[in-house]
Amino acid sequence: MARIPLEDNFNDVINKTQRGLQITDADLAQRAEVTAEDLAAVKAGQPLDAVIRRVAFALKLSAAALEALAHKRWYPQQPIFPAGFAAFNTVHEDMTVNSYVIWDGRTRVAAAFDTGATCEPMLDLIRAERLSVHYIFITHTHDDHIADLTRFAAETKAQVWASELEPAPLPGAQTFKENAHFHLGPLAIKTLLTSGHSPGMTTFYVTGLSWPLAVVGDSIFASSMGGSATHFAEQYRNNREKILTLPRDTVLACGHGPVTTLGQEKQHNPFFAR
Repeated sequence: MARIPLEDNFNDVINKTQRGLQITDADLAQRAEVTAEDLAAVKAGQPLDAVIRRVAFALKLSAAALEALAHKRWYPQQPIFPAGFAAFNTVHEDMTVNSYVIWDGRTRVAAAFDTGATCEPMLDLIRAERLSVHYIFITHTHDDHIADLTRFAAETKAQVWASELEPAPLPGAQTFKENAHFHLGPLAIKTLLTSGHSPGMTTFYVTGLSWPLAVVGDSIFASSMGGSATHFAEQYRNNREKILTLPRDTVLACGHGPVTTLGQEKQHNPFFAR
């Protein structure tokens, strides 16, 4: 698979944080002790280090991580799963979106997470590996994540599951509460409510593969997190309390951008590095 670009640039991180905290440009310039012109330049994508550091401090972001992001100095090392895990990146309008499949190598029983823009690559894998998909889990019901759900559900005959707090993704879809448990042979899947980006945004924590796995949807991205103009604090709190507390070697399968690991994000994500 070609290297997937990071979902957000450094100025996207600044803009998301500022919008979430409802801080005006004038207020941010004053807090960061920078000129309005320098702030505008940074928000437009100019990597002015001194300004970036001041803005990071004002927004309680990691200055070192934000500066590294501005200069493209870091990209997550990709974890390797010998078997039982596959990631898919498909084009949806002006962005790309991810979906995932996990399976038990002995029974060939599988679960999918979202569909992305098209489920065709997922179906190709399912046929090639002779998998039987029992579950389709939805991280959240934004259009880009469930664009091909109707077809995928019809092709696989799998049960569709989403949070009870999300709009129904499909007629007949089943709903779960937080801390619901599912099993695929030796694989265990637990639901964690990481709301904020959407009301029922769910992280699926999977054990039994080569590495612990968290399918996080748009809760966290490599070097960033999902945006929310109205529930930013809720999302940030859920990320810190429910995702950042998972084992350090947990692989984060994000809704956009590359796969990463919790340990790497604790070092390189401007929102969480210290």
